[in-house]
Amino acid sequence: METKNIMIVGVGGQGSLLASKTIGYLLLNEGYDVKVSEVHGMSQRGGSVVTYVRYGDKVYSPIIDEGEADVIVSFELMEAARWLKCLKSGGQIVTNTQQIDPMPVVLGAAEYPEDLVEKMKGKGAKVDALDCLKLAGEAGSIKAVNVVLLGRLSHYFDFPEEAWIKALEANVPEKLLEINKKAFQLGRKE
Repeated sequence: METKNIMIVGVGGQGSLLASKTIGYLLLNEGYDVKVSEVHGMSQRGGSVVTYVRYGDKVYSPIIDEGEADVIVSFELMEAARWLKCLKSGGQIVTNTQQIDPMPVVLGAAEYPEDLVEKMKGKGAKVDALDCLKLAGEAGSIKAVNVVLLGRLSHYFDFPEEAWIKALEANVPEKLLEINKKAFQLGRKE
């Protein structure tokens, strides 16, 4: 199997590292060679965070270059648009519709762009946009946005639901597991 590439993008503190660990665990259990690489921006200050997950028969490098991502999973709408250049032709974006104002917007020096989903589709991207914050709240914690996204992402892979749940069980603390299982189900069903 040729190497496949998943980019996970978001803002610091949204749980992208847990999502990448969970996906990596799932792929390893499914028999793939997996490389996970974390690229931190100013994550502690709400800056951009990017994680690469590459998998296949044999993966030699953990880095994804422009135009190589098969899937971009985005925790925040503008981050999906920011990293669109990395998506390969015909690639899939799975994004939360949540908008987190970056510092220039907070300071009034810029405005948050409008119609980002339509703009990304206009550039040829397949976009699956979902209000993951709302669904995470329904699951019992707005911090479960990352797992709602994993539930949505599961539609684009031919792995049994049990494999996803096993990966969650291995990576989510026991006391938060039921909320996260519910978050996964909500994202998967929506």
